[in-house]
Amino acid sequence: MSKKTEHSFSSVISVNPYKGTYLSGISSFLSQTDSAEYSKDQYAISYLNTKGFINSQISITKNIPEEDLHDAINNKVYDELALDQAVTYQIQFIETFNSLDEDNRNFHVFIIDPLTLDETFSDVIAKIKYIDTIIPSPLLLKSLYEKEIIEDGGVHCFIYFQENDAFITVYNEKEFLYTKSITYSFLQMHERFCELYGEQVEFENFIEFFSTHNFKDTNSDYKEYFIRLYKEMFANVNDILTYIKRAYELKKIEHIYIGSQIHTVTKLDEMSEVELSIKSSNFEFDYGFESDGYIDQLHALMHVYATLPMEEKYNCNFTTYHRPPKFIRRESGKIILLVAASLILAFMYPVTYWVLTYAQTLQYDLLSTEYTELHNIKITREATIKNREADKAKVLTLLNKEKNDYSEKKATLIKIHDVKVNYPMKAKLLSQLTKDLNRFGIKIESLSYKENKKLKTFTLNLVSKKDERITQMIEYLTKTHEDKFDFSLQHIKFNKDSRKYFSELKVSIL
Repeated sequence: MSKKTEHSFSSVISVNPYKGTYLSGISSFLSQTDSAEYSKDQYAISYLNTKGFINSQISITKNIPEEDLHDAINNKVYDELALDQAVTYQIQFIETFNSLDEDNRNFHVFIIDPLTLDETFSDVIAKIKYIDTIIPSPLLLKSLYEKEIIEDGGVHCFIYFQENDAFITVYNEKEFLYTKSITYSFLQMHERFCELYGEQVEFENFIEFFSTHNFKDTNSDYKEYFIRLYKEMFANVNDILTYIKRAYELKKIEHIYIGSQIHTVTKLDEMSEVELSIKSSNFEFDYGFESDGYIDQLHALMHVYATLPMEEKYNCNFTTYHRPPKFIRRESGKIILLVAASLILAFMYPVTYWVLTYAQTLQYDLLSTEYTELHNIKITREATIKNREADKAKVLTLLNKEKNDYSEKKATLIKIHDVKVNYPMKAKLLSQLTKDLNRFGIKIESLSYKENKKLKTFTLNLVSKKDERITQMIEYLTKTHEDKFDFSLQHIKFNKDSRKYFSELKVSIL
């Protein structure tokens, strides 16, 4: 993979320093590797979580010369943010353009303590030695626009959850505008979930439920508390978006992209759209890469960002782990190359003709041997393929037969289960209702049953000498069977001829 840098690289390795995961990219295929190591031909890129750096905006007068700009920004950052003068913070910045401010230049500044940088990347450097780019994670989203993965302009909000961080980032007209770390990383969500649930739940069980259950469909005890957790989270996001619109004078947030470090069955974008009333989509973009499984979206963004030309990237690189210059650019390398060139020139002419003749003879012998070996391999493999295809046809025939047998047995068991479970339930329910009706001296004129995919309902036509008995019975049934049945009674009619009260009671099984 070539890029417009001073080096040419054959692969890219992306690093999540917080979980110690490495993703290697060769051509258009991404794969996770557990044995990352240094290679001079690989381009290394990593990122900083939003809670790992300070982000702010400052203005500098346009009268300051370009060569003094870096010092002027550093001085203003220390003064405005009251940074510790004893610490030499690393400060990077990107310029923003404000047509309403004609006298000043405006910048987003990113600040990090060097000690934080060393602690975060110490294990990474021990493995791969050099990191070419370390960029704040919100700036990786720029590649979505430069690669036209997102083609629309306007105000876009990105929300992403990780194990040890969660961030919200806003881009306006395809340029970075705002970012903030929110207190809903997986670790923080787990802690809050345990508070709501009232019991300590293992983090692994929490993550397993989060990633494999759809909150709409599951009947787990966890469902109610996950929904409460998400409502709290979206309320917090809504407060932040309200602040952003007011602070930056935005009319509206036009689109939200939401996702997480791990794959989830629950559609987070659908929940976002319901809770925030803003059009939402999944964070999973089509980057044009192939992989052998679900990958962290920040890893994919790093690989896309690494392929961008220099002029399309934000110039905001925090790395202090630079690789040494190429051998030919070092002073020692230049001397060695000069001596080697002199020796080569001295022996070049007498040796050249002998070497060419020997090389041609050797190449011919090697090619002849290789042809013989490849021909034998070809014949063997053709025979093997024919045998395998015949075996495959036999296995597929057996498989189809087994599938048909399985389907027939499954259908039979479902019918047996339905008869075994549903019919006793109806009888038990009618017995219970009959006892309750006898308690209040109420009779049943007629009874009917109706069932659909969502609801099972009994309709009882009641007869009583007093209407108070019917109302007392309804009050009793509602309190006694509150969690099992839903009772519906529209009206009570009085028949003058029989001097009795008639009513229709509907009982729905919850």
